[in-house]
Amino acid sequence: MEDIIDLVVTDASPSEISDAIKSALFAKAGEKIEGLKPEIAASLFSNDYSEDDNETDIENNYQEEE
Repeated sequence: MEDIIDLVVTDASPSEISDAIKSALFAKAGEKIEGLKPEIAASLFSNDYSEDDNETDIENNYQEEE
């Protein structure tokens, strides 16, 4: 984040600033995805998973959003 601020303060080109913002966002998104991978993999490949449970969860989430 400090790099982006430095680019703005030093009047870097808009494309450089944009590239720095994109890189920071992609890095943050990548970290979140890497953190979720083990949990998702465990839920997909666990033996106690059933579609009925999944459908119930989806219905409950839908009702909560309303």
